[in-house]
Amino acid sequence: MKKRVRIKDIADKAGVSTGTVDRVLHNRGKVAPVVKKRVLEVMDELGYERNLIASALAYNKTVRIAVLLPAPSKDPYWKQTDEGTQKALKAVQHYGLLATHFYFDSFNPKHFLSQAKKALNEEVQGVLFPPLFAEEARWLLEKTAEAGIASVMINTQLEGGKPLCYIGQDSYQSGVLGARLLDFGLDNTQTACILNLDFSTKAAHHLHKKEAGVRAYFEQNNKKRINIIRSDFEYFNNTDALRTSVEDLLKQHPDLYGIFVTNSRAYKLVDTLQELTDRPIKIVGFDLIKPNLDYLKQQKIHFLINQNPVEQGYEGVMSLFKHLLLKETIVSLQYLPLDIVVQENVDYYLNRHITLEVI
Repeated sequence: MKKRVRIKDIADKAGVSTGTVDRVLHNRGKVAPVVKKRVLEVMDELGYERNLIASALAYNKTVRIAVLLPAPSKDPYWKQTDEGTQKALKAVQHYGLLATHFYFDSFNPKHFLSQAKKALNEEVQGVLFPPLFAEEARWLLEKTAEAGIASVMINTQLEGGKPLCYIGQDSYQSGVLGARLLDFGLDNTQTACILNLDFSTKAAHHLHKKEAGVRAYFEQNNKKRINIIRSDFEYFNNTDALRTSVEDLLKQHPDLYGIFVTNSRAYKLVDTLQELTDRPIKIVGFDLIKPNLDYLKQQKIHFLINQNPVEQGYEGVMSLFKHLLLKETIVSLQYLPLDIVVQENVDYYLNRHITLEVI
């Protein structure tokens, strides 16, 4: 059985007091660099394994973070992300991590900015947020970097800045995967559409990456000559306007037999399509929200790519916890799996729950 190394053992071998070892362990107080170096060398030599949780509790330190998310009551996707953050906070609630949630309108960059400013005024040590609005998100990354605040991005990867980490999908690879799934249902010379039902798609970096992935797949796998088109529509909540837009799309492209919806709103397309045509159009979308699942079970949506919003929220909070309280090194790029969900395996994903991490 491995002998337990005590702080007193380290102090005796290093020729210092136990108080000095304690200050090195908790990175507090003044310790001469040469003494600190000697203590760390002895710790390694003796094989000392620090009990990080016990240390955090003994230090009695409270850390505050801000969770900045779109209002979960208005979008089932963000409701799942919010649930993930709540699960993580429950898992570490006894260890001094406190969080305040700030919710913003996912279509209003000014509201995001105002909520971000409120979060920073709370003197937090960490911020979790999805960078839906590039300009405003870069402002937030700049401010957190200046203030020494750890920032975790989820859902959308934004280049530049110095976040602690990004957690979510690889947008380019999700586009490649979407194209591969569409390819199963398309014949030579047919048309496939990349459909963006989203706000401000011109500035949405992740949507452009998905499109690049789709086009790259069909360019590299050119056994079929598939015509790729793109359609952006921001007024997806206006039923009449969406119907008119989809109707025009069908008329302009009578050979359209595949549609890749780049976010969680594939169900809105199905609502409209079934009123307009009996054409057997293959639909690939994202996320296991109820209206999408209903259509998946009816085989009106053929594939769903699960972006794991619950895990994004969960792992985002856990990364801040491990960085701020446990002083662990955090992997800067954390791509989550792109799960392919079909009618036959959907129940597995619905019955799957995140296991709260025991720390």
